[in-house]
Amino acid sequence: MDAVRSSTAAQSKQEYYGTDTGSKGRNGRMFVVTPSSNRIQMMLSSINNSFEQDTHDADANCDGPDLDFVYADVDGYQNEIAELYSYTEFVEFQMNVKAFEDQMELYDLPPNWQKQDAAAQRGIIMKLVDQLEVSDRRFRMQAARCILYLAQGCWAEVQSDEEQHQITRDNVLVLHQLGVFASFIDLLNMEIESACSPDIVAIKITNVTLVDSTDIRVILSVLYIITETIRDERDRGSEDYKELAESFVQEINAPLPDGELLAVKLLGMITRFCSGAAPQFPMKKVVLLLWKVSLLGLGGMDVLKNLKNEYRQKVGLEPITEDTLEVTKCMRASSPPATATDILENQYPRKNFKRSLMKQRFLDEPEQIDMEITGNEGQANANNGSGNGGNGSNGEEELSQYYRPYDDPSSSANSTTSTANPNNQPSLTQPPAAVPPVQITARLPWTPKVRQKDIDQFLDISRNKFIGYSLIGDHESLAGLPQPIHEGFKTLQRHMYLSLADVQIKKEEDIARNPISTHEDEIKLTPAEVLYQAILPNLPQYMIALLKVLLAASPTSKSKTESINIMADVLPKKMPLTATQSTKLTVDMGRHKEIIVKAVSAIILLYLKHFKINHVYQFEFMSQHLVFANCIPLVLKFFNQTITEYVNTKNSIPLLDFPSCVIGEQPDLSGDSFVYGGEMSDKPYSWRNVFSCINLLRILNKLIKWKHSRVMMLVVFKSAPILKKTLKVRHAMMQLYVLKLLKMQTKYLGRQWRKSNMKTMSAIYSKVRHRLNDDWAFGNDLESRPWDFQAEECTLRACVDRFNLRRYPEATQKCGNNGTAAQNAENAQQSNMMAGNNGCGNNGSDANGYGNNGSGNGGNNQHQQQQQLNDYGVEGGFPSDEILTHSDFAFFGHSGWWDRKVELTDYFKANYAVWLEEEVYNSQTDWDAL
Repeated sequence: MDAVRSSTAAQSKQEYYGTDTGSKGRNGRMFVVTPSSNRIQMMLSSINNSFEQDTHDADANCDGPDLDFVYADVDGYQNEIAELYSYTEFVEFQMNVKAFEDQMELYDLPPNWQKQDAAAQRGIIMKLVDQLEVSDRRFRMQAARCILYLAQGCWAEVQSDEEQHQITRDNVLVLHQLGVFASFIDLLNMEIESACSPDIVAIKITNVTLVDSTDIRVILSVLYIITETIRDERDRGSEDYKELAESFVQEINAPLPDGELLAVKLLGMITRFCSGAAPQFPMKKVVLLLWKVSLLGLGGMDVLKNLKNEYRQKVGLEPITEDTLEVTKCMRASSPPATATDILENQYPRKNFKRSLMKQRFLDEPEQIDMEITGNEGQANANNGSGNGGNGSNGEEELSQYYRPYDDPSSSANSTTSTANPNNQPSLTQPPAAVPPVQITARLPWTPKVRQKDIDQFLDISRNKFIGYSLIGDHESLAGLPQPIHEGFKTLQRHMYLSLADVQIKKEEDIARNPISTHEDEIKLTPAEVLYQAILPNLPQYMIALLKVLLAASPTSKSKTESINIMADVLPKKMPLTATQSTKLTVDMGRHKEIIVKAVSAIILLYLKHFKINHVYQFEFMSQHLVFANCIPLVLKFFNQTITEYVNTKNSIPLLDFPSCVIGEQPDLSGDSFVYGGEMSDKPYSWRNVFSCINLLRILNKLIKWKHSRVMMLVVFKSAPILKKTLKVRHAMMQLYVLKLLKMQTKYLGRQWRKSNMKTMSAIYSKVRHRLNDDWAFGNDLESRPWDFQAEECTLRACVDRFNLRRYPEATQKCGNNGTAAQNAENAQQSNMMAGNNGCGNNGSDANGYGNNGSGNGGNNQHQQQQQLNDYGVEGGFPSDEILTHSDFAFFGHSGWWDRKVELTDYFKANYAVWLEEEVYNSQTDWDAL
């Protein structure tokens, strides 16, 4: 049997690579086959030894077609508006109509908005704006509901979704021109003050339901509809909205009359909610409004791309030609080729399926078991028809059955729609935009890059090897080196990439080294700069609050560990009594959580990307506080589920989405006529869930990239199996970011892991950008020394604190005074990493890991951390006198050291002139040596 297996495997290898040296493979590339028999035997031996691991590889067993998901800033306009409302808010739509009819009766006008001319409509809106300022809360909220009805498109007077959208578009234009947005901001301030007043805070609110947030939900809904409509019209390029969009962007980027940005005010609402001061705040509407305000004020992917190229050109760098989003559109999802062992199993199926011989981790994968069982039944006919598979003449045809054919989404859109909609129900969502067919090429998708640091390391190693000396600071000298080293150096220089962050870091180092002679550019008040200055004093609290909300909305979080109730704006006052109502509420709660995850992940990613372009140390400051707040284990915990089910889950009932739930004749949703969510959809996935997964993976990549200490956190939290399961989702962009995370930690996972996951290694090679001289597949990197990790993080934090203290001294001092929660979060993150060997499931399970984790080994961890800090000259939380003289720790961030009064001795005062003459004027200093 071993002989047959060896010969068949070798024959399969010849069919795939070609029999001659230098023959072409299936994808058109040239392969060189080494004819060494010992090497072939070693390869087959390793294949046989790791049979179970190979067959269990995640990328080989992912079924289903590629997802035709197109990543964008937002979903369609109708879907974004529909997600604003919960299904339990259905009854409040009628309250809006009733308020409008009563108000029109008060004005002696017919209750029909479309019958009024433009002048009458503007007059009605101006009267409603005046009524918003009355002291009687009931009349004030009645006017607010009337304006909400107008912003919703006067749906009681229309017969189609398109007509409702057009009326919303026209009304929003008039509403903003007449100052409705600013008036509702004032109403929002009043609601925040009343909710956080001492009288209300003293009464602990329990069992918060939908009724407790009625008024503030009306205000947030109006603000959201105006913001989202203006954003959509600006993206469409509407001429009548062009000037309005520009003025609106300036309005939301400017401080409010109380001095706060709107985004900062909404972040403050999230912080109050998480602290328990205002549990009635509707979190879904708050985070959705914060997301759209930030997206409109800062800009989306197109703005980011243009800003990056603009900033690079200003510092003398070439613009970026490769865009990740565009390149991934030309990729197909990974489906690695079958191994020789897999082919043998198909040709010689095992007759008996013995569960007792399966390893435990195979039993945890029902898909794998089903594949093994059905494989014996469905392969008999295939084997009969391919009895001549050993012949080389039809080897290509034989091997093709083990490869998944690529289904182009653009060419098979019609067939996908017909199979996903068996009942021929009308689609209630907007038709997807036509995607032009992309050309799938066989070459590597990315141009290789290399850093200056890698070139210096290459030269240093070459000099020590061939000549036996090193030149510190010399980046070009090739004297005495052989010709191949010269060619390698030229190749590295040709692919060298200098990032905008490298230029900014170099500038900061020059300022720290020569603070007087180095000229610092004027700080340009871009939207990202204004936002960073506004959130800097309380940024640690904002990051902790966002992650708390994200954790509470995570599908893997348990109710007993939730410290906050994000379901306050979903749960009705009376719980459902029938099975239909219970099902609707269950769907609504799942949908509610998905929308929150979508919005929070988009907010964090948007801030990270804009701060990184504006200045890298702004990005690093936010990143550090996210890491201190346990963002890394939180994201891993999110993916520690059956991610394919999460992507395919459709917690939606299309007939209850706005405006379908109020326009036209409404069907009875009781009994047999109840139609569950995704059955009327034409897509085999949930747009918001795929969007959330990609956002979280991108956040994780940004936090970890080039940070070896954080890469080790991935290893400690055992992220490799979790990330491998995520590869089952057949979407190229999602798989790219998963493979990037796996590539970062491959060198730390050991030889056995690499040996048993060669398909994943092959996918990394073919899809992730190559870094020349990057020894990512082996543990030979000089930067992988674990004792440098703490020094790396300490140095980075010192540089960030020095940057903040120099540019924003007042805000940094406030941030230091308010940093207790952040410091607790940092300690929790350190203790989590120390205890990470217990597995990610345990470390991330306590959502309140923001300050409470690791209490069991707190003494040992604290002692170790203090010892490490002492090693770097930090004693008792403050830098020692010796370390303050070091350039890397200057302006360490503890302003108390610089405010300390120093008493000079009488002897020094009496001899000051002599000291000045001898030590300063007559002293010759070699500044170059310093």
